[in-house]
Amino acid sequence: MNAPVFATLGCRLNAYETEAMKELAAAAGVNGAVVVNTCAVTAEAVRKAKQEIRRLARENPGAPVIVTGCAAQTEPETFAAMPEVTKVIGNHEKMQAETWTGLRAPLLAPDLIGVTEKTLVNDIMSVKETAGHLIDGFGRHRAYVQVQNGCDHRCTFCIIPYGRGNSRSVPAGVVIEQIKRLVDKGFQEVVLTGVDLTSWGADLPATPRLGDLVMRILRLVPDLARLRISSIDSIEADENLMQAIATESRLMPHLHLSLQAGDDMILKRMKRRHLRDDAIRFCEEARSLRPDLIFGADIIAGFPTETDEMFENSLKLVSDCDLTFLHVFPYSPRKGTPAARMPQVKGPLIRDRAARLRTAGESALIRHLESQQGALHQVLTEGAHNGRTGQFTEVSFAAPQPEGRIIPARITGQDGARLIATPL
Repeated sequence: MNAPVFATLGCRLNAYETEAMKELAAAAGVNGAVVVNTCAVTAEAVRKAKQEIRRLARENPGAPVIVTGCAAQTEPETFAAMPEVTKVIGNHEKMQAETWTGLRAPLLAPDLIGVTEKTLVNDIMSVKETAGHLIDGFGRHRAYVQVQNGCDHRCTFCIIPYGRGNSRSVPAGVVIEQIKRLVDKGFQEVVLTGVDLTSWGADLPATPRLGDLVMRILRLVPDLARLRISSIDSIEADENLMQAIATESRLMPHLHLSLQAGDDMILKRMKRRHLRDDAIRFCEEARSLRPDLIFGADIIAGFPTETDEMFENSLKLVSDCDLTFLHVFPYSPRKGTPAARMPQVKGPLIRDRAARLRTAGESALIRHLESQQGALHQVLTEGAHNGRTGQFTEVSFAAPQPEGRIIPARITGQDGARLIATPL
């Protein structure tokens, strides 16, 4: 029979977990199914999940359709009610080998659907063990390692803790052993990822911090060429993380920050743990330690009660923090969150503010690209004609290059959102 068809929506962590599910499904002998790994970060994400499910069901007639991910965890009844869906699986259950063993044919055969429950979604808040299944590689030249899952914070707009559960960490020894295996397989760069990465270690003995993990990886895996950190909460950056930023050249000079807004009142109503000046101060301090450090950030447009003046404070944050890569999210209410009960901003105004933020982000990226003309970079090649600098800026080459290598190159121009480089 055919191997399962997997579709991933949403974040990089979802993509990582899809790779893990592929391994679990293969080991269990699950064949001929469609698996959709959903996202719940916005109402639009849930709508797209339904759309993707219907499309894949049409393209794979007769195949059982399994739905999992954050939207399946938070709204199992929504997907169970869809006639195309055979089984709804929770975020914890999707990472368990016994789940996939139980999904083996003939249990998923269309004529036997009625003999089993349609949903397998338990209380994610009861999950205490460390983050999920580790895989030896994801991507061809850059590997992503999940070191943390879940979130203990309760931002008023966010449904994700109810999809991922409370924070739990993978012990450092397990992380390091996996990274050693990845390096032995030829990976040049490893990215640490999680739902709330800066909370790593809070549930482990001696409560280590993310900076401790970073320093330990760099010390114990000397053959790792590049280590990268995914999104962090800047207010939770610890002393060792700042030391690593200042002293460790193998830690890449790019941080993506979970800022969400640039107005103090909105930040308080979001129940964030930082204020505007905290964000600016962090960026200034981090850049003083590492002058080539650049920042990306998540910003929400049109949070409930946001006035024009409040929005302008968020817009100005792009320049005040000197942000380069902007992820803009038009606010959409998520059922069950406190923000959904607050006075809402009208849709057209939200879309207009999101467009203005995106324009500011595009201008910031262009400024960064222009500043790189003539610069020398070490580029990790991702394909014959493309790669990324340590700052995670995309680079293109006119002549083909060996893939999966780190090569020195000089920036000679730009093309859209990419730099053009000539190998040295």
